[in-house]
Amino acid sequence: MAFEGLTEKIAATFKKLRGKGRVKEADVKEAMREIRMALLEADVSYKVCKDFTKAVTDRCIGADVLESLTPAQMIIKIVNEELTSLMGSDIKHIAINPKGPTVVMMVGLQGAGKTTNGSKLAGLMKRQGKNPLLVACDIYRPAAITQLKVCGEKLGIPVFDRGTQNPINTAKEAVLYARQHGHDMVFLDTAGRLHVDEQLMEELKNIKASVQPDEIMLVVDAMTGQDAVNAAQSFNEWLDIDSVMLSKLDGDARGGAALSVRAITGKPIKFVGMGEKLEDIEPFHPDRMASRILGMGDVLSLIEKAEKAFDAKQAAEMEEKLRSNRFTLQDFYDQMVQMKSMGSMQDILAQLPGGAGLKNVNVDEKAMARTEAIILSMTPKERENPGIIAASRKKRIAAGAGVKVEDVNRLLKSFEQMRSMIKQFSGPGAGKKMKRMRGLGGFGGFPGF
Repeated sequence: MAFEGLTEKIAATFKKLRGKGRVKEADVKEAMREIRMALLEADVSYKVCKDFTKAVTDRCIGADVLESLTPAQMIIKIVNEELTSLMGSDIKHIAINPKGPTVVMMVGLQGAGKTTNGSKLAGLMKRQGKNPLLVACDIYRPAAITQLKVCGEKLGIPVFDRGTQNPINTAKEAVLYARQHGHDMVFLDTAGRLHVDEQLMEELKNIKASVQPDEIMLVVDAMTGQDAVNAAQSFNEWLDIDSVMLSKLDGDARGGAALSVRAITGKPIKFVGMGEKLEDIEPFHPDRMASRILGMGDVLSLIEKAEKAFDAKQAAEMEEKLRSNRFTLQDFYDQMVQMKSMGSMQDILAQLPGGAGLKNVNVDEKAMARTEAIILSMTPKERENPGIIAASRKKRIAAGAGVKVEDVNRLLKSFEQMRSMIKQFSGPGAGKKMKRMRGLGGFGGFPGF
């Protein structure tokens, strides 16, 4: 996960500060040296590192901090505030054109994930009630138009293309088409290069001049570190971009791009790509990102994921089943699928306060996959009534799931233990008991949970 190394080093520095009853100016400067080194190792721009640590130091050596009863906490608070300020202070949204359609021009180097992330953004806007149109303006990269069409089909968003026609004409025709057919947002997927060159920039400038986009959004690969910042600076100088989207922030990125791009270009990061699925896109919250970097977790984002994953109607039905002791293996499987849609257990742990320190906790994702395979190898009747699963059925289920009969027995035993526990929580006073049960973690007895 991005920032992992930076989070560990900053946490170690704060731990030293907490170990001191009183903090002197020399302690603050030593801590800032360590943080500066951690930022440089995370590929943050040298100038950004220098300015950031100076701003933090100037605030920390004031009497209010050094004479505080909890100076370490005061310093952490200041670092958090300065990190948030460095990345933009508050969330920024796409500038919507009230007269419509809103034209968003996606730009970036080849390989940054421009086509996929532009599609993700269009999908997000569709889920928010917009009627977007994707436009294929990259006529140079092999299969670029095909890739955009595949993304559009998966998202249920139409794709406007004119083959290898001049991209400038395609962009103009697309905006006219959108206006005539009721599309309130247009996303232009423009061409990229392996590096910034004059020919590319001239084409992008001409597209900008011809359609007057409401927003020019640069997609940068968070895994390329300082190169991403250099690319952002070049694109900004040529096109005067309006915003940035960071892609691949879920990968093994050192995170320097997120901390440097806004400081270098002065343009806000508005969205981040957090995975390979077309739904894996999030608005960029500087305050939440700062909290994650400092190991404080990101509970708000985790709650938002849970709200998307768990349907309120299904949750009510599930509670009724639990109350009446009608919980089945099919119900348990449905809960597993919803949990998986929130990401891996390691990702979920990372968003909890102190989650960075849990990276070595052994979460057996394979055990969850085996549990899922066992349930899927059962017939609908067996899932509804596990009591009918005799020895011959167990052998068939084990063979279908690629596991041992002992694994099937373990799952069935855990399920029966859970049903027994649920039975205790049904009847009079079930509401209060159900709350207690949810607090105990629910499915803790199952393999992988």
